[in-house]
Amino acid sequence: MKVDGKPYRTIWLAEDGWTVEIIDQTRLPHRFVVERLQGLEAAAHAIRSMQVRGAPLIGVTAAYGVALAMTEDPSDAGLERACATLLATRPTAVNLRWALEEMQRLLRPLGDNARRQAAYERAGELAEEDVALCRAIGGHGLALIEAAAAKKKPGEAVNVLTHCNAGWLATVDWGTATAPIYLAHEKGIALNVWVDETRPRNQGAALTAWELGHHGVPHKVVADNVGGHLMQHGLVDLCIVGTDRTTATGDVCNKIGTYLKALAAQDNGVPFYVALPSPTIDWTLSDGIEEIPIEERDAREVTHLTGATADGSLATIEVVAPGSPVANYAFDVTPARLVSGLITERGVATASREGLAALFPERVP
Repeated sequence: MKVDGKPYRTIWLAEDGWTVEIIDQTRLPHRFVVERLQGLEAAAHAIRSMQVRGAPLIGVTAAYGVALAMTEDPSDAGLERACATLLATRPTAVNLRWALEEMQRLLRPLGDNARRQAAYERAGELAEEDVALCRAIGGHGLALIEAAAAKKKPGEAVNVLTHCNAGWLATVDWGTATAPIYLAHEKGIALNVWVDETRPRNQGAALTAWELGHHGVPHKVVADNVGGHLMQHGLVDLCIVGTDRTTATGDVCNKIGTYLKALAAQDNGVPFYVALPSPTIDWTLSDGIEEIPIEERDAREVTHLTGATADGSLATIEVVAPGSPVANYAFDVTPARLVSGLITERGVATASREGLAALFPERVP
């Protein structure tokens, strides 16, 4: 996608052909910084610290992390250590495990001398595959926005509500939930995107708003608790969110607060869609609430905020009563019954075992 007219991806090989460059998302929206990853530990830190985030991008970064590790130690022990280190960085997004299993499946049968090149080639393939998957998701989701636009008066905007960041910053390019939005914008469909701020890390206000703004898509940032009010007053035509893990039965795990938006959508008759590439489906799970591990993060993400001051410098301030204990759950699970449809690269499925199996029969255990 574009940043002020210049195309970017979120991760790419540097000119030297072996180090990996990323957009450091912890610096956005006030600083645009490209960070270079030069080894396994740097890749693991990038995932753990959320310099890269979003399930698809985490998976691709992990694959490149294995490739970087193979430049350091291509032995069996080196491969196992790399995968264990990367797997431990984030517990919720299934793409991380999927990408590491892909790399292990490829590299284990190879000799040490062949592993480095093979790892880089496969990581690059996974990046390109992610771009293709997201572009296909965009095409299927575009039809939903076009259907909403057909009900509007000429020039009247389609109002889409998002939560967290499921944009190109969460993938290699295009995004999941935003891919239909970008395609609709390119087709000239009038849009307004309601962007939830998404506390505590503000990925909506800091990342989704940043990328939509730099790409020229009309949007408004709203506090997290505004979504229900907007729906009650007919100001949301459809919700599109992403997911970090979806069960084989259609339960959806996404950024904390997604469940509340889904409840409000159902109460107000607003379609609630989830956009996801198939690697985000965990075919081994049936009950998202009981089986998906929910990451609990540092309390400081809740107690403190970092932003720009009037002179442009960055400052971190405390916003919670000093000494108050904090619980920081990073994700919640939206039951399949609240999901209008799952937008995948193969089409829109009902949020059910049968719906997903119809699109991905080869993946059913």
